[in-house]
Amino acid sequence: MIRNLTSVARKALTEVHNPNSLTTNNKLFVAGLSWSVDEKSLKDAFNSFGDVTEVRILYDKDSGRSRGFGFVSFSKQDEAVSAKDAMDGKALLGRPLRISYALEKVRGGPVVVPRLQNGGDGAPPSKWRR
Repeated sequence: MIRNLTSVARKALTEVHNPNSLTTNNKLFVAGLSWSVDEKSLKDAFNSFGDVTEVRILYDKDSGRSRGFGFVSFSKQDEAVSAKDAMDGKALLGRPLRISYALEKVRGGPVVVPRLQNGGDGAPPSKWRR
């Protein structure tokens, strides 16, 4: 059972992080945003790579200040791939961006976190055993 879950988790992670997989991922997770970056400036930074369909920056509900990350969605997967390749590590308003493919949020579903230590057999590391 545990080996089956591990193989399912590995496959899911491979598909999410592989831009050439069958699943399309047009949404990028953009971290390292300066507090002064707004949605317009973020969209302007990514517009040269294709049709940006949505930009969303998350803000702290108490202070109203940016939490330092957001999402940029493109109309086509190849545009998202180009943007990630070109902009990952580049500075925007003085801060280097860290860009990855966004994971889809699954509400109410189980969260599978693969533990690949000790060959993925599901046993805790030997240092934890008594």
